[in-house]
Amino acid sequence: MASHRDFMLEALKEAERAIAHGDVPVGCVVAKDGEIIGRGHNRREERGDPLAHAEMLALRDAAESLGGWRLDGCDLYVTLEPCAMCAGAMSQARIARLFYGARDFKAGAAGSVFDFLSDPRLPHRLDVFEGICEERCRSLLSRFFRDKRR
Repeated sequence: MASHRDFMLEALKEAERAIAHGDVPVGCVVAKDGEIIGRGHNRREERGDPLAHAEMLALRDAAESLGGWRLDGCDLYVTLEPCAMCAGAMSQARIARLFYGARDFKAGAAGSVFDFLSDPRLPHRLDVFEGICEERCRSLLSRFFRDKRR
């Protein structure tokens, strides 16, 4: 069975794919019962789509794999703390646990800027774990933005 680190390394591979089309390198995988059932990486620039975040695409892919929108018992691994839109989608999809690499101090909705996912008013809350392969996730983002500024 794969470890949390193994799943995050797969998310990092997805993040690297985003760089090829000029997107911020965020990658995501959804796992169930030790198997990856959904993958995604940022494609906003490539598609001209404000909703094409890594998490949204991975959730869609996982739903297609399972044949339904309820992703009960699934874990989501993403290289950067999710924004409010993606956090809301995870809650709506009934994701069980979120694992993320680096905090997002500009838009993070899993504890950094907002703590959306633990709000008791939501009908579904998920467990959140941070810091999986944190340095690698942060480094990939730092390199991308440093190269963009050059």
